[in-house]
This record gives sequence, C-alpha cells and structure tokens, in this order.
Amino acid sequence: MQAPSVPHSGEGNPLGPYAIEGLFDDPELQGITRFAAELCDCPIALVSLVEEERQRFVARTGLAATETLRSLSFCAHAMTGHSVMEVPDAREDDRFRTNALVVGEPNIRFYAGAPLRSVQGRPLGSLCVISPEPRAGLTAFQRQGLDVLAGAVMRFLEDRREKLAHHIWEQAAEADLAESEERFRVLADAMPQMVWSTRPDGYHDYYNARWYDFTGATPGETAGNGWNGQFHPDDQERAWAVWRHSLETGEPYEIEYRLRRADGAYRWTLGRALPMRDERGSILRWFGTCTDIHDQRMLREQQDLLSRELGHRIKNIFMVVTSLLRLSGRSDPALKHYALRLSEQIGALGRAYDYVRPQDGASAFTLQGMLRELFAAYNFDGEDRVRVTGENVVLPEKHMTPLALTFHELATNAVKYGALASAEGTVELSIARHGDELHLDWIERGNEVRQATGHQGFGSELIRASIERQLRGTFTREWLPTGLNAKAVIPLGT
Repeated sequence: MQAPSVPHSGEGNPLGPYAIEGLFDDPELQGITRFAAELCDCPIALVSLVEEERQRFVARTGLAATETLRSLSFCAHAMTGHSVMEVPDAREDDRFRTNALVVGEPNIRFYAGAPLRSVQGRPLGSLCVISPEPRAGLTAFQRQGLDVLAGAVMRFLEDRREKLAHHIWEQAAEADLAESEERFRVLADAMPQMVWSTRPDGYHDYYNARWYDFTGATPGETAGNGWNGQFHPDDQERAWAVWRHSLETGEPYEIEYRLRRADGAYRWTLGRALPMRDERGSILRWFGTCTDIHDQRMLREQQDLLSRELGHRIKNIFMVVTSLLRLSGRSDPALKHYALRLSEQIGALGRAYDYVRPQDGASAFTLQGMLRELFAAYNFDGEDRVRVTGENVVLPEKHMTPLALTFHELATNAVKYGALASAEGTVELSIARHGDELHLDWIERGNEVRQATGHQGFGSELIRASIERQLRGTFTREWLPTGLNAKAVIPLGT
C-alpha cells in the first residue's frame, strides 16, 4: 500500500527551511534516538523526515540505512496524526503486511511513531521506535515519553530553521543600507519571525508585517518605547533592564518574555538582536527578531517533569536493590559479607547518581562536589579525614559514576587496611588538570598499616573496569609504610 500523500499548499518543500543535509548524525538528535530506544525497550529508534519520494533517517540507533522509499514508510502514516501511532504486528496490518521492510530486513513487527509537526502544523516526519518482535503496545509512560522526545526534536529543528533564517537575514543586513532597504523589507516581511530595527540609541522605528499581525498594534503605536507595553506586566522591568544593558555595552540582546497577542493572550517569545557596526566599530543600527516559542517552552517544562520522574524512579530502584541485599545477608550468614560489600557499592552509585541526575537542565558537574558527598561518611567530629584539594574540575555526567565507584572502593580499603584504620590517619586526594588529562593522586598518611598482598580481588577488578575500560585511563598504586599511594590519569578528550 502506498504511503499517504500530504498536500503542500503550494508552498514548496516543507523540509527546505531546515537544510536537512546538514543534520545527519547530529549528536543531540543521536542522543534522543538512543534515549527513545532505551525508554521504549526497542532495538531501533529513528528520526525520520519524509520527503516527496523518500524518507531520510537523519538520526538513528540500531539501523545502518539512512533512507528508504516513501512508499515503504511507516512514518509517512504516523506523521499525519496528532498522537503516537502504534502497529502491534505489521504482519496483521493491511497497510504493511506486504511491505518489503516487513517481509525482509529489518523485519519490522512492532512500530510506534510520534508525529513531527512544524510550528505551522505541517507534517515533517516521525520519531519512531521499531522492534522485530510483535508486542501489545507501549505503556502510557512510554507513549508520554516518546511524545516529549518528539517535542525535543521539533525544538531542535525549529531552532535550526530560525538560525538559518537569521543567518540569511544577517547577510542581507550587511549589504549597503541605501541599496538594500527595500530588499530587506521584502525579506523581513516574508520571514515567519517578527522583525524590528532601532536607531543606535534604541529607538524603535521599524517593524515587519508579522509584528503587526501578531500584536494587533497599528503602525506607529509601538514606535520608540511603545513596544514595552506589549509585554506581560511581570516581564516589563526585566526586559527593559536587559535591553538597556545591550545598548550600554553593545552586547547581543537575548531574552525570553511573554508578549501579548492580538486576542489578548500572552505567549512566550524569544527576543534576539545584534548591532550593525561601521568599519570603526560604532553601532549604526540594531536588528532584532521575536519568535513565538510558547509551545516549545510548554513541551520543555513537560520534558523537565518527565526527567525528574525518571530520576525519582531510578533512585527508588537503588533503594530497593540495597534493601534486598541486606535482607539476603540477614537470611543467609554465608552471604552477609558479600551482601554488605555490594550494598555499600550500590550506595556509592546512588550518592553519585543523586548528585548528577537531571536538575534544572544541568549537564556538567563538579568532581569535588561529588567526592565531598561521597567522603562525608568518613568524617570524624567535624574533621575531614579524606581531604579533597586542587582544581574544582567540571566533568560530564558519564565520568561521575566510574569515579564514584573507584574512590568508594579506595576509601573502603583505607578503613580496612590503610590510613583510615587508625583514628589519626588521613587521606589527601589532589586533583589537577594537565592539558587534556585529569590527574588524581590518592595519598594515605597514618600509622603503620598492613601491607598489600598479591591477591587481586573484586575491588581491584572494579577499579580497573572503571578507570581503564570505561574512562580509557591508567591506574597505578604503591604500598608505602603509611598507606596506599594511588594515581589515576584520565583523558578528557574522548
């Protein structure tokens, strides 16, 4: 069966403004497909953009192909709807039972796709997950998650479209003003964003047609400083402060505020402006845009809520596993030592995850902050027995869990065999960055301590897996009379 056609309303290729040739294997979109595959427990996840004759997989997990014919496309069906489309078993669906992607590789059985629609409501494609095994369908939580991730894809695409349009606009604005004024006005009126311009002192003297359509203002009504009256009362003072700062410093202007639409509703809007300068650096004019981001902001808030919910559930899993291990240790004395050991390691993982789990959009974390949380259990009478010194290095999340496991293991061993076995013993962990390498030195200082044996136990294997295999670093250690001296070197460029 042929994929359904979508009317183009005579406006040309709806994917043209996004320049999708430059999107393939984008890291942000790739991250979304990996998360979608894991969330929905499917081996394949795709960001599929559907053209007139073919569909293009600009991001993909679990599939090597980058495109197929549109006539084979499941996503061409999914994008015409307004919610997640599910196909429990493609062999039982009249639309797809003879499809080459069903009877042959990749042997599609289960499919679920969330539509991707532009801000104008035009269907562009789908964020989909695929499995070679039939299934009843997604859970309500998975469907919600797939919708939220599709919203993230569209925010990415709309931001790209805006930047491309803004780039075109900047190129036009750099031309000679006297010769390009009419061309600029035509271009500005054709843009989906509201466009405005001011004198060097910030006096607004130009708005494009989109501004008047959106706000319902009459020409001249928002000239000068009249624009601020269009903002939500709670945003006016802040908007003024940011605009004055840009006028005083010449720095680019960027702010999110609520702008009153012609029907009286307030919509979240992204305002941006850049100064145009002469050859001496003096500002000739300011050119700015206003972009309606209300729907994207609402989706972002929904995605933040979903991230917090996922974080809460994962934290609960840590607690449940720890409780099960403790119960197992109590019921079987032979397992008590191993259960206690493993529950301590899971506890270290839980503390590291609690520190780095998604919070207010954070994506990088300080190593010192995480380590101080980890070593708090070893303090005595307010004294830090494990002292962390050196640089307060900011690291991505992927480094935190293996480092938390490594230093939990070292601290545990120091209590059993090393400097922390005595009340006077201390440990110093120094952190230094040398070029693209992170150097970590663990130095124990205490009384006479037990010497290490040649036995390499689970703890040694855990450290080797964390530092050498996960982080591709090196780890060496030397037993001194005062305790262990260990060094880790971790590359940061990978």
